[in-house]
Amino acid sequence: MAPHVHVLMATWNGAAHLREQLASFEAQTHGDWSLWVSDDGSTDGTGPILADYAAARPGRVHLFEGPRRGSAANFLSLMARAELPEGIVALADQDDVWLPHRLERGLSWLGQGDGRPTVYASRTIRVTEDLEPLGPSIDHRREPVFANALVQNILAGNTLILDGAALRLLRRTVPAALGAGVRHHDWWVYLVASGAGARIAIDPEPGVLYRQHEGNHMGAHRDARGALARLQALRGGVWNDWADRNGRALEAAGEVLTPEARALLGRFQAIRSGTRGVARARALRAAGIHRQSRRGDAILAAMAALGWM
Repeated sequence: MAPHVHVLMATWNGAAHLREQLASFEAQTHGDWSLWVSDDGSTDGTGPILADYAAARPGRVHLFEGPRRGSAANFLSLMARAELPEGIVALADQDDVWLPHRLERGLSWLGQGDGRPTVYASRTIRVTEDLEPLGPSIDHRREPVFANALVQNILAGNTLILDGAALRLLRRTVPAALGAGVRHHDWWVYLVASGAGARIAIDPEPGVLYRQHEGNHMGAHRDARGALARLQALRGGVWNDWADRNGRALEAAGEVLTPEARALLGRFQAIRSGTRGVARARALRAAGIHRQSRRGDAILAAMAALGWM
């Protein structure tokens, strides 16, 4: 018997594209799902769209008010809601479009597990605001491990599917993440899953049309604007702030980490606070902390040498 999937969607002023996303849920080849939405105080037509959608599907759609502390807090608080039953959850962004096989394929990958909590992610197809294809997202080749997660997120939040054990694991860490104000819920999933020794399965086949627009230039953009936005974030201390918040949250949630992950976290924190310049870059390399490509490793070394991390 095919399992039930709880689809979790955080919304905020998403009326422009929300109906297309809702229609893509209906078109799934796996039809046993329910929708759980946390809206963060939308002031456009998002609320009425969701209310109408829920009214037409009594018992299948559940609507909640979000904490109004940003997208990451909205998603994390939704994952931790007492009303949400245990089981499989699939995360959804309000402005994407799911390909029809997304849930079916993700469930198939979850079913190939080895008994550990499992997190599934996939590549996406980047599209314009009008859904014209721009190309696939990056195909990461190195293993998804904690030594990578400390300095880079490779799990696209709009592709994540967690089995029941992975959801229980993440729920234990939500108070720590909210307390530290982590800025990216998908990065947090990667940190916790890899740090706790969970199985992370990354599907090379895309399952989502990832809409590119003015609000997500820090996401999958590969153009000059996206690169400039990331450079400005580095120089302006934004990455340092993200890493500081992640570090505080991981320390608070340390009970879920393996001994090896706790030791590496402590070493990473000591490197960031106790070294400078080239010495910091060398210390990161000696610790095995890395990004997903040689170019990424070179950027990481430069960030360390310049004091941007």
